[in-house]
Amino acid sequence: MDSAHLLALTGALAGKKVAVIGDVVADEFVYGRVARVSREAPVLILEYDSTEIVPGGAGNAANNVAALGGRAALVSVTGRDEPARRLVAALHRRVDARHVVRAPGSATPVKTRILAGGVHSAKQQVVRIDRAVGGPFTSRVRQAFERAVFTSALRADAVLVSDYGSGLVTPALVGRLRRELRRAHRPIPVLIDSRYRLLDYSGLAACTPNESEVEQALGVRINDNRRVLERAGREILSRTGMEAVIITRGSRGMALFVDGQETVHIPIFGTDSIVDVTGAGDTVVSTVTLALAAGASVEAAARLANYAGGLVVMKRGTATVSADELRTAIRKNNLSRRSDGAKRSAKADG
Repeated sequence: MDSAHLLALTGALAGKKVAVIGDVVADEFVYGRVARVSREAPVLILEYDSTEIVPGGAGNAANNVAALGGRAALVSVTGRDEPARRLVAALHRRVDARHVVRAPGSATPVKTRILAGGVHSAKQQVVRIDRAVGGPFTSRVRQAFERAVFTSALRADAVLVSDYGSGLVTPALVGRLRRELRRAHRPIPVLIDSRYRLLDYSGLAACTPNESEVEQALGVRINDNRRVLERAGREILSRTGMEAVIITRGSRGMALFVDGQETVHIPIFGTDSIVDVTGAGDTVVSTVTLALAAGASVEAAARLANYAGGLVVMKRGTATVSADELRTAIRKNNLSRRSDGAKRSAKADG
């Protein structure tokens, strides 16, 4: 697939609307400077510097859709607390948060990462603290959430479902959503990103599990074994009835599975010296969803997402990728391939 096609696709993302449905998380980053080792225990003492809260989970997925030029309608549930206020305030301007339900008495899930470093060195994560709350949800909150799900999906060009395991999103709800879209004659792609229940969802446009999620779901070890990877991808495809399965493999890139077609192995874009994988899965599924909303083939969507994933893992923290960054990466990669081709040709001639 040539770069011109992917560059044209990048431009086609602008203005496409994605309903992002599911669990939001407040990603909190606490930064400090290493002062000394404690006398009380063999641990570092950090001098506090600053705190940052950014949207994680479905919130990060929505921000990625917006950063790429699309428009996101975020549908979720948060508490009426400070993490929720700061999370919503950090959403991209092209993210519509009117369908975020604020539940009284609930606490917003927070993932706190403590990062330490010297004055002139990069901050490194030393510990993470999870406050994974958010459910159970009252019938009133759930009804408000589900009304918002159907309203936003019927107005969208694609739907991205983010299931981090709170119980807010269920396979039954997604099944009802698919039926509602069919009744409304809205044949738009619906994609799932499920942390723990990959095999419980079926009949959707695509899923984008990472390799460890596939291993957990099937009870296998893939490592660098192409045969095991092939069997795993085909089994997920068969058991879920997805139109496509895209397995992200970190430094090994991606593998795309479509029924009746050969597996497409996509090598990682950029370097395999990954800086931070926080939220990278959200970037990948957001890019795939937005590309499908723009009419791309699933292979083109996966290849574009591979660029986005390769860019975002070189950034620290919960990050996004812009359309301009994508275009620059595609052009640079094309020039590099041409240069390598010219060198090989010159060597063969010599």
